[in-house]
Formats: sequence, structure tokens, C-alpha cells
Amino acid sequence: MRIIPWLALAALAIALPVSAATPPKAVLQDFSKDSLIDAATAKAVVAEGIPAKLWKVYPPSKWAFVSQVEGGITGAGVCVVTARVMMVPLTQAMKAVLFRPEKIATAFDAASGASAEQCKALAKSKLTEATQSVVSGLVK
Repeated sequence: MRIIPWLALAALAIALPVSAATPPKAVLQDFSKDSLIDAATAKAVVAEGIPAKLWKVYPPSKWAFVSQVEGGITGAGVCVVTARVMMVPLTQAMKAVLFRPEKIATAFDAASGASAEQCKALAKSKLTEATQSVVSGLVK
């Protein structure tokens, strides 16, 4: 039995997960501590956590996301991390971020005896958690 090539491609396309791409004009700003997470990684984590249907309800021409990860390893060897994600409006004229958050979520955690790499992984997971909290409050 012969399978038609386009039918096989269609089946493969259906089987692959669809990832929601961040709109090209979406404003994602990051004010994180570089020792925990760099700006590019933080923006990628936030963008990955925002589904396409949110951009339909809250268009990127009117809304932006701001993230911030702070913390580090204390003198006692405890990794302390706080991650905050905010959805804020953009000004109509200049498309600049207006600090009047529509939705804010903060996630924090501490890990005793964590290495620098474990602390960075904790920061990334807390940023993911904060992003999910903001998004879950806006779209179902």
C-alpha cells in the first residue's frame, strides 16, 4: 500500500505541537539582575508563556509585559529569588510603557545550599511561574 506524500506531511504537521509565536511588535521589557538571568533569556521565558489568544484580547499595540528577577546567594549560602511579571498599558502617542499595571504576579522561593547554576535555574522557574500566573488571570 502506498501513502501519498502530502498525506504523510499533513499527518506530521498535525502531530507536531503548535507554538504560539510572539507578535513582532510585542513590547517585552526586562529589568532583571544579570547574575541570575540575562535579558534575552528572561524575554524568551515570558514570550513562551504568553499564548496567542492573549494577544487577540490584549493587542500588542496597546499592552506590554515587564519582567524583573532579583535575588542571589546570601552569605549563609541560601539562594533567594523573586520574580515579578506585569502587564502594563502602552501610551497611545509614543507607545511607551505606562506604569499602571493591569495585572501583576510575583513568585519567590529560597533554596538552601544551591550552587550558582541551581540558583539560575530557580530564577528561570520562578519567572515561568509568575508569567503563568499573570496569563491565567487574563485568559482561560
